[in-house]
Amino acid sequence: MARNGRSAADVRRDLAAERDELANAVESLRREVGEATDVKGKLRSNMPAATAAALGLGFLLAGGIGATMRLIARRGREGTEAARVGRFSFIDRGR
Repeated sequence: MARNGRSAADVRRDLAAERDELANAVESLRREVGEATDVKGKLRSNMPAATAAALGLGFLLAGGIGATMRLIARRGREGTEAARVGRFSFIDRGR
């Protein structure tokens, strides 16, 4: 008998129970982490939305809004074409 009134068999039984609980907890944690880190499965289920988001983000990062606005704003201020030589044109801006 030990000092606390427990026999060696009691301690072994408690250790075995704790070991089983720990093994179950580790297996449960592996399952949860596996589900949480399954990016490929989540992306596959939301592919159209992810594609649209990626295209929009790429457009913004490439400066697409600024370039589009410059193109639109410039067309209203260009003036009239006075003469054209090949691909070059002379613009009358009315100054």
